[in-house]
Amino acid sequence: MVNNNNNTSIRANTLWDYINLIRNNIVLITIILAIIFLVTTIYAIVAPNKYTSTVSLKISPPSGNILSSRFGDLQNFGGQGSDRFIANEIQTIYNSTIMNEVAEAIIDSFKVKKNEDDFSLIFDKSYFQSKGTLLKSANEVAGNLYSNVKITQLNDLDWVDIVVESQTPQEAALIANIFAKKYQKFNLLENRKQIRIIKEFLGEQLKEKQLALYAAEDAVKEYQLRKGGVQLDAQAQLLISKLADFESQKNTAKVNMSITKEKLNQYKNELEKRDPSISNFLANKTSEPYLQKLQEEIASLQTQRDVALASSKTANANNTAVAELNSKINSLKDKLNKSMKEYGNQILASSPEEIKVLSQKTFEEEVTYQSLAESYNSFTNVINKYEQEFNKLPTSTLDYARLERRRLAEENLFNTLTEKYQEAQLNEQATPGNVLIMNTANPSRNPSGPNRMMIILMGLFIGIGFALGFVYVRNYFDKTIKTPEDIEAQNVNVLAWIPKISHEESVGLKNPELIVAQKPDSLSSEAFRTIRTRLQFSHISKGAKLILITSSAPGEGKTTISTNLAASFAQANKRSVIIDCDLRKPRLYSLFGGNDSNGFLDYLFGNVQYDKIIKKSEVRNLDFVTAGSIPPNPSEILGSPAMKSFLDKLKNDYDIIIIDSPPIMAVSDAEILARFVDICLLVVSANSSEVDWLKESVSLLRHDNVNLAGVLLNNFNYKSGYHSYYKYYDHYTEKYKNTKKKGKLNKPA
Repeated sequence: MVNNNNNTSIRANTLWDYINLIRNNIVLITIILAIIFLVTTIYAIVAPNKYTSTVSLKISPPSGNILSSRFGDLQNFGGQGSDRFIANEIQTIYNSTIMNEVAEAIIDSFKVKKNEDDFSLIFDKSYFQSKGTLLKSANEVAGNLYSNVKITQLNDLDWVDIVVESQTPQEAALIANIFAKKYQKFNLLENRKQIRIIKEFLGEQLKEKQLALYAAEDAVKEYQLRKGGVQLDAQAQLLISKLADFESQKNTAKVNMSITKEKLNQYKNELEKRDPSISNFLANKTSEPYLQKLQEEIASLQTQRDVALASSKTANANNTAVAELNSKINSLKDKLNKSMKEYGNQILASSPEEIKVLSQKTFEEEVTYQSLAESYNSFTNVINKYEQEFNKLPTSTLDYARLERRRLAEENLFNTLTEKYQEAQLNEQATPGNVLIMNTANPSRNPSGPNRMMIILMGLFIGIGFALGFVYVRNYFDKTIKTPEDIEAQNVNVLAWIPKISHEESVGLKNPELIVAQKPDSLSSEAFRTIRTRLQFSHISKGAKLILITSSAPGEGKTTISTNLAASFAQANKRSVIIDCDLRKPRLYSLFGGNDSNGFLDYLFGNVQYDKIIKKSEVRNLDFVTAGSIPPNPSEILGSPAMKSFLDKLKNDYDIIIIDSPPIMAVSDAEILARFVDICLLVVSANSSEVDWLKESVSLLRHDNVNLAGVLLNNFNYKSGYHSYYKYYDHYTEKYKNTKKKGKLNKPA
């Protein structure tokens, strides 16, 4: 079955089951569908137009400058730098600083233009019409921008589209252009901010080294004035020049180490806040012995090359040695870069997505710092080596040589710092940012949305889906009995099912509940004849006369079934009588007409004669007995010997005695009467009686060893059943209608 009653199903669901489910709930489905479809249609009609404007930006990676890594090819190590860079820039555009600046600029634009028709996002619509124009705060407008601005990368290129949606084309274009300009300005300031920090550091170093240079120069002048003119030979001058050059390079490495250390500390502090474990992982990776060995070898060879170059300034030596050293250095750098990429891939794989770029920069600066440290140590070793030769100079010139060496070293370092500082100044002033606005957004002439037809279609499909889903879920949790198979699933015999009396069948009837007598050719009458026939062959032919009809709960139609079944037996020339034993709610008298006086209870109390309680009905061979005056203890009366004697007397006078008893689960009357009868019939109502009620009722009857002939399924809509029910009764209905038409045609005028 389609419905799930938490009982064992006797067969799998079929397509016909689902078709029946839809057909049985077609009214509910139609109502739900109509409501949802109507709501979405109204929304599609009244929804305001949406306009979009687009600004395209070209975002290039930052160009190389004094901030760049010594390993230039590490900018995109791992092969993923460009896409990640663009992704980070997109998130930068979404940051709250830019959003708030854009919001303030929009509000300022409105205050200048004073044209309400060109704006929508900045107004509080809940007060707009009733209290005039009420501007939102900048924070509120910024919050709305998140849902109205979409930023996407274009086909994996360095192009980014800022798409803005608004209810007015002017506002959409305005916001798009403001967004582009604010981001471009933000990007420019951020790029220059990094350079400015280094420039300020270099400026401080330059001032210190300038003072040191002045001091060194003054010391030389003072010495010459005090000692007179001192002349150094060519060998001493060459040695001093070399030492000064090496000390300058050593001090330059030290300055670069300070710059790198500053950047590295910034990256590490940020990384520590986000993920301390990644920071430790990076430190371990940069301390790999293989990397350190390569860096040491490169630093050593570079120092040897610088020494060779220093020696070649005065000697016409062959540059072959320098060329060989450069070749070895380049080979080792290639190995280092290859290893860096491999380690870089490992780092990217181990880093969360949001800190991959930060991990990359930290790794680069760690390696750069270690390389500078190796260079610093190499130059220190070379200087110490030449220091021994320097100390061998004649005593008369040694003091002057030391002063001249210091002056040259400070001069070289000062010149190097001056170059770097000037480069930083140029970079700061010349850096235009790496964002280029490729086009200006213009107000759109045609709305981009909403797609009203799509909304209506979506409403239709959502309505269908929701309606079907609601019906299916409701049916899934519905525990009521719907078809005979639901009863058989409880191992209970279904004697028959009675179709629901249609409006067509009941039209014009004086008493629709007694349909067997008033319309014997109806479908319902045929169902009662089927019950009569089955009882005739299975029980009555074996001597059964006394039939008890009960139900699991009130309102399931047992009185109607009792009356019509009795009338059906009467039509078969069986002397039949029906007794109203539903002492809690007797209504047999109202069904046949008359009153409830002189009932069988009055007879049992000796207040009336036996023949006075037997009442004739309009149906030939059918009598009925009403309840009469009901005492306060009806259960005791029903179980008394007098009741049994009364039933025995009826068995002598009638062929069929049908007892209409109260629901078995409501009171114990049905259980008491069931002990006196030959067979018992249990009535359940389709789409009303629950499976648990059926199981409980059957359990009560079987507990008393009652002969349960079967269950009658009342009010069964055969059109909701399986195809076999519908096919059979559809054929019977057509036959019934054709018979009626023939009867009308043959009726004499």
